[in-house]
Amino acid sequence: MDVKSLCLGALTFGDATGYDIKKFFECTFSHFFVAGYGSIYPALATLTDEGLVTCHSEPQEGKPDRKVYSLTGEGRATFVGDLARTPPNHKVRSEFLVQMYFAHLLPGETLRGLIDERLKDFEESLSRIAEFERELETEECGLTPGMRFCAGYGRAVMTAGREFMLQRREEILASGTEDEISGIKET
Repeated sequence: MDVKSLCLGALTFGDATGYDIKKFFECTFSHFFVAGYGSIYPALATLTDEGLVTCHSEPQEGKPDRKVYSLTGEGRATFVGDLARTPPNHKVRSEFLVQMYFAHLLPGETLRGLIDERLKDFEESLSRIAEFERELETEECGLTPGMRFCAGYGRAVMTAGREFMLQRREEILASGTEDEISGIKET
């Protein structure tokens, strides 16, 4: 699944600006798929060129017109087809896990900082998921079963990761070097 497909998916919930779609990614998918303006706007331009979305401008007082994107029937069919054809691969890319794999080469203080940062990330992700659920529960449409599943899955993964890290924290910290020089020099 790519950013273009997920932009189509976001538009199944209604018309949106690029900013709205970015917020959708941040609130809905941030625990398993990252997309920024640098990929969303080019994707929307391509989708418009392909006739899968339409775009119209809405004037704003004292600001440039905002572009609002709408899903076409062909865009909806394309997205549903993409969903049906995409193999359910689950990939994880984690610089943090690479750092932990080679923890024995890093100074203990560096490891402590990395672990503290990752624990903070877990907490922030869990807060975003909870906020997403609260916000959607108050809206008319509510959460779909798929939204509930993804939010719950994200919460389960983040909670398990946080608990695992807290349980194994001292072990990994003990594996670090005592000096600042272990093949690298900290700056």
